Amino acid sequence: MHAYIIVDLGFGDAGKGLLTDFLARNIGAGAVLVVRYNGGAQAGHNVLTPESRQHTFAQFGAATFLPEARTFLSRYVVIHPAALLNEGDLLQRQGVIDAYARLRISEQALVITPYHQGANRIRELVRGKERHGSCGVGVGEAVEDALTHPEDRVVAGDLLDPAVLRRKLRRIREWKWEQVALLCREIPAGSRLEREYSLFENEEVIETWIGSIARINELELVVSDDVLGGWLNETETVLFEGAQGVLLDAEAGFHPYTTWSNCTTENALRLVDEMAPGAEVTRIGVLRTHMVRHGPGPLPTETEALRPVLHENNREGEWQGGVRYGWFDAQLARYALRVNGGVDCLALTHLDMAERLGYWQYSPGYKNFTSLNNTRVELTQKYGVLTDFQVVKNVTLDERMRITQALLAVSPVLETCEKNEDILLAKVDELLGQPVDIVARGPRAGDVQILHPHSLS
Repeated sequence: MHAYIIVDLGFGDAGKGLLTDFLARNIGAGAVLVVRYNGGAQAGHNVLTPESRQHTFAQFGAATFLPEARTFLSRYVVIHPAALLNEGDLLQRQGVIDAYARLRISEQALVITPYHQGANRIRELVRGKERHGSCGVGVGEAVEDALTHPEDRVVAGDLLDPAVLRRKLRRIREWKWEQVALLCREIPAGSRLEREYSLFENEEVIETWIGSIARINELELVVSDDVLGGWLNETETVLFEGAQGVLLDAEAGFHPYTTWSNCTTENALRLVDEMAPGAEVTRIGVLRTHMVRHGPGPLPTETEALRPVLHENNREGEWQGGVRYGWFDAQLARYALRVNGGVDCLALTHLDMAERLGYWQYSPGYKNFTSLNNTRVELTQKYGVLTDFQVVKNVTLDERMRITQALLAVSPVLETCEKNEDILLAKVDELLGQPVDIVARGPRAGDVQILHPHSLS
C-alpha cells in the first residue's frame, strides 16, 4: 500500500480537493480510498470534473465523483450528521447514486450537536467586530466540550443508541444553556442572536434532531475502526485528505484565529502506523502562488491587486467573512514546512495567476518586527530584515496572542518577478529550499502537471 498524505501549508483553500481528485484519477486509477484525517464539516474542497460537474466537498472525500473511490471519516474528524446527509443527497442528485454506499464513519468520530452549533454562533455574534472568523458550524465548540466534559461527548457510535444519545443531549443542553445565558445579557427582539438563543429554550429540538438524522443508522454508515483497517489492507492507493491549513493549526497557528484541529500530517501518520505499518508514505504539501485566507487574522502580505484575476468558489461565508489575498509569503510557507516536519513532495497551485496579472510578487522577509523580540519566538534576520521565525513550543495562550499581534504589525518586504513560469518556479524553489514537484494551472485535474514523477514514488 502507498499512502499519499495531502496537507495544506497555508490558511486553507490551497487546493486539497483538486489534488485529491487529480491523484485519484492519475495515481490510483480511480480505485482509491480517501481517508479524512482532521477537521470537520467546515471543509470546502472544490472539484470541477472534466465533464464540468462541480461540487464543494465538506465531509465526503473529494474523489467521490469517481465510481470506485471510497471515503472513510476517521476518528479525528468532527462530523455534522445533518449536513452530511444534505451533502450526500446533493451528490445523488448530481448522479453519484451510490455516494452513501462508498462512505463510512468511525464510531469514535466526534459529533456536533445543535447546541454546539448554536453556542458557536452566539459567541461570534456577541464578539461583534472582534469575531474570530469561525465557520459557524460548531466544530471548535464540540472539541472544547469533549475535552472539558468527556463523559458527555457525543461520538458517532452514540447515534446507534437513541437512549444514550437523548441522555447526553439533555446534559449538553443544560450546561451549554448556562454558558450562553451568561453571554446573552441583552437579546434584541427579532435579532439573529434571539433566533440562535431560542434553540436552547425549545423543548422539541432534541427529538426533532434525532429524527432528522435517523438515516445515518438506516444507511449503516457508522462502523468500527476495524473496517478502516480492512479497507487499508485491501487498497493499493490511499489518499489522506487533510482539512484547513497548518497556519490554522490548534497549536502552531496564530491564536485566536485558529481551528480546534491538528492540521499537520500527524494524525494521518498515526493511522498508517497503527493500521498499515510498513506502508510507503508520501507527504504532499500544497501551496498557492499567493496567500489566501477567509475572515480575520494575520495576513502580512495582504493586497487587493489579486482580487480582479482570481475567481474563488468559496468567496464569502456568512460567519467566516470574506476571502482575503496576499502575495506569496516565504516566511509563513517555511514556518508551515517546519511545523509539519517537512514534506516529500511540494505542489503549487494557481500558477496561471501570474500570467493573468502580468507579474508576480513575493515577500522574502519582514520589516518592523521589533515587537516580536518580546515574545517567545526564535528569530533569524539578515540586513535588518526578518527572514524566519519559529514559535517556541509550549507557549501560553497569552504568549501566542502576543505573537499574533506582533505578526499583525509587521511590514513585508516585497520583490517583483516577471510572469515567466520557469523564473517563478525557480524563485519558489530558492525561497523554500526544495523544488516544486507538482503544479496546477487551473481548477480541473487536467490542469495539473507532475514535474518530478520520482517525488511521488
